[in-house]
Amino acid sequence: QVQLVESGGGLVQAGGSLRLSCAASGSVFSINALGWYRQAPGKQRDLVARLTRGFSTTYADSVKGRFTISRDNAKNTVYLQMNSLKPEDTAVYYCAADLPSGRSWGQGTQVTVSS
Repeated sequence: QVQLVESGGGLVQAGGSLRLSCAASGSVFSINALGWYRQAPGKQRDLVARLTRGFSTTYADSVKGRFTISRDNAKNTVYLQMNSLKPEDTAVYYCAADLPSGRSWGQGTQVTVSS
């Protein structure tokens, strides 16, 4: 079992920046990848960025060049640095851990970008 706790969401003006954090605890040695997903009202939950154990990264086309995913292994924490934010980035952002048994999710953190 892995527990994930996100933090760092909030309200920001368009063009601004936020950094999300996700602290993992429990069986962290079993994590194959950590990722960030987002879900806007009435829409499906989509991948934003993902970082594998081997440090391979994947980004949604809409965030390439603006968002950066990184990991601090000593703190078992994954970050999402979000720059040049746009109103369309407004969503609940979820941290997820890919495990041999499936995927674990955090509780989500709201990001709101005002125009």
